[in-house]
Amino acid sequence: MTETDGPPRAVFIAALAVAVAALVGVIVVAANQEPAPVPIAAVPAPKAEDPACAALLAALPDSLGDYERAEAAPPAPPGTAAWRGTDETEPVILRCGLDRPVDFVVGAPLQMVDDVSWFRVGEGDRITWFVVDRSVYVALTLPQNSGATPIQEISRAVSATLPAQEIDPAPAR
Repeated sequence: MTETDGPPRAVFIAALAVAVAALVGVIVVAANQEPAPVPIAAVPAPKAEDPACAALLAALPDSLGDYERAEAAPPAPPGTAAWRGTDETEPVILRCGLDRPVDFVVGAPLQMVDDVSWFRVGEGDRITWFVVDRSVYVALTLPQNSGATPIQEISRAVSATLPAQEIDPAPAR
């Protein structure tokens, strides 16, 4: 009988098998874990419960390019929706029924996407675009590098559910 320097081979193999099984278990649990709901800050939205907002919310797509529809964390403000990216980017947030943006005045530049007029607010990491030619104001807050797909997809939903109307900017200051 010869002595070895260490535990018997069977103990080593059993310990290795237990470690591999534990690692696989952790990976399976992590892969099946639902992402946390998206918190959405409440902002004044006097028309959030308007039938036009309900129609828009019902028509929203499940995905906006790389962003997938996500559950909003309770208590979610009425008239809101969220999409989460596949990586650790900030979510896309939609709010319906807001007041007219303060900076939306006569002569403010607009961006047309399909047949929807959008007004841009903000700079930096997150940009908010407002739909300004419908019966309710809709805001879409996007991470800076989200691309054009989210605003295009929301424009399609807006076009399909909310009839266009004349814009109503505030007087120029």
